[in-house]
Amino acid sequence: MRKITARQRQMILLLLSVSKEITAAEIASDTGVSVRTVHREMEEIEQTMQDFGLHLSRKSGKGIQLGGPETDLEKLRLFLYEEKPAEYSGDDRKLYELCSLLEAEEPVKLFSIAHTLKVTVASVSYDLDELEPWVRKFGLQLLRRRGYGVEIIGGEVDKRRAICRLAAEHLDQSDLVGHTPQTKGNPVFNMLLNAVGKNDLIDIENTLWDMEWKWTAELPEIVYTELLLGLSVTARRIAMGRTITTTEEAGYSRMSDHRNVAGSEHFVQQLSMTLDLDFPRSEILYIAGLFDRVQDSFSSASFAYGDIELMELVYKLTESVVRRTGIPFQRDRSLREGLLEHIEPALNRIREGTRIRNPLLGAIRKDYEYLFHIIQAAVEDMNISITIPDEEIGFLVMHFGASEERLSQLRRNVRAILVCASGLSSSRLLATRLAKEMPQIEVLGNISWYEAARLPEEDYDLIISTIELPLTKDRYIKISPLLTGEESEKLLNYIQNTTLRENKVFSSREPDTSGREITSLDRMKSYKYILDEIVSLLERFRFYPLDNIDMSIHATLSGMLDMLKGSGVIDNPDILLERLMERERMASQVIPDTRLALFHTRSSHVHMSSLTLYRLSQPVHLEKGTEVKVILLMLAPRKLSKESLEVLSEISALLLNSELVRLLEESTETEIRRYLSTELLHFFENKI
Repeated sequence: MRKITARQRQMILLLLSVSKEITAAEIASDTGVSVRTVHREMEEIEQTMQDFGLHLSRKSGKGIQLGGPETDLEKLRLFLYEEKPAEYSGDDRKLYELCSLLEAEEPVKLFSIAHTLKVTVASVSYDLDELEPWVRKFGLQLLRRRGYGVEIIGGEVDKRRAICRLAAEHLDQSDLVGHTPQTKGNPVFNMLLNAVGKNDLIDIENTLWDMEWKWTAELPEIVYTELLLGLSVTARRIAMGRTITTTEEAGYSRMSDHRNVAGSEHFVQQLSMTLDLDFPRSEILYIAGLFDRVQDSFSSASFAYGDIELMELVYKLTESVVRRTGIPFQRDRSLREGLLEHIEPALNRIREGTRIRNPLLGAIRKDYEYLFHIIQAAVEDMNISITIPDEEIGFLVMHFGASEERLSQLRRNVRAILVCASGLSSSRLLATRLAKEMPQIEVLGNISWYEAARLPEEDYDLIISTIELPLTKDRYIKISPLLTGEESEKLLNYIQNTTLRENKVFSSREPDTSGREITSLDRMKSYKYILDEIVSLLERFRFYPLDNIDMSIHATLSGMLDMLKGSGVIDNPDILLERLMERERMASQVIPDTRLALFHTRSSHVHMSSLTLYRLSQPVHLEKGTEVKVILLMLAPRKLSKESLEVLSEISALLLNSELVRLLEESTETEIRRYLSTELLHFFENKI
């Protein structure tokens, strides 16, 4: 029989103490762990229960219940009270070992680790064998010598990256920003929270927000949280005396335009007073590098959604699911945008070997069994070079499930804001389930936990969150993305007894100044911005033939940019040329199965969005051995409105249409502009 850990024992006793289903969220609350940890532990508990002739029932919308003959349940109770549980699970042991070694100032004896974990030295040595490949991924080395001990050696920056990755793999957002006391729960879990500087994290986040930088507010939630983790780990390591000593180690690129050094200095000045901590110059440069990287990653991802290969991947997946279901998913722009935003980081995590966790996988399999198998088959048909785990299939199902339910949305009268831990997939699923189950709710949008903490109360009627927030309990309602029957009833009672009552009082004081009028005005402004961007782009669209005989791609791009001199679009073609070449080295710009390439970038050296077409006199070879005869150049300012981004990304998506490709390769400027005008008008009409 397998050994039961202390945490598993606590969960099993809780299941034995109730006579009906109990939700994973309730188990998490009672045991002091995240919901994700509960679902992971249930996989092992379910197998253990089979040894006792018992079964674990997990019903979507109801919860978890332990069942079986009363005699077998009694045997289990006796076993739990008599059996001394294992202090740590295998995963806990490895997490403890990594945290200990990354924080240690000198080699650690294997005996010391084994003694703390209450296992043999051989068990620790076996764990380290399994951890060595993980450590190497960060440029670090796991050094072991007889009589010397074991230590992780390498650069300070690499150690910080490793700690941040551990946090990303084992902690939820609510673990980092929620109010749950750190003294509660698993000691290894608390050890990791300590390693990432949990105690100072909210102070760091408040300082970052107080900078009032527009770019931080525009970051996707996952990027913002990663930045916050990087800053928190940095402060923690400095407090331990682990500072970066050279500019080279700081990882601050010599190619940088130094745009964030002044901002970093201002941020560090405020943070030093808040934390009573001194930051050396090398750390200021390191933090400036963190700011650079998140801005660049966001800029790249939000403009034209990265490379064309990713768009082709989303297109093929959607078309495959459409053929299998008959549902017109290709018409749903929200689905396309969600998939484009989700798939690229997901593929990167899989390639890096990061464990994909989906605590809702079991419920998704039950509620969307048919769709799960369809998407699984669609992914297999695409012949992707990497294996896509079921956990990731589950996230894709949430995107498509939300799209399917979105088709029958009704009008609402209560304005709600959603905050979801799993990103767009869970938020869109919850939004559409709310639309189906509770049509009186109008979901205004999905925001991050840090935005929710600062959103003016007059901008919404209620906040619905799937995670714990750094807010008082009367400011929001916490439910699961799958919206159980019990949660629906709780939410309905809240709306009837609290939200609608407050709205009535408010409207009696100010009868005609509700937030809905402001929202309508904002929407009209947004429509105007979209239409203005479309008209401006189409009016500035130009086609040029380019004589590039015996010219490399570098020289060809330089010639293209030269044609824009004096147009008012750009002011420094040399910097733009390097950015375009860098993008080509990072990913292919070629439209699949064509000789057309889309080159695009955003920069402070671009003053207005621009779309220009170049037909080359001879094919030019790109970095990865392909060649193109036609190049579409799309440029945009670094600071760009959401509406402008929508228009540019829509044009990028249109490049997957063979008719537009044919026109770009063969037709006149007038015919191309006419086609784009028609398609972008359809896009605008669908927004209204």
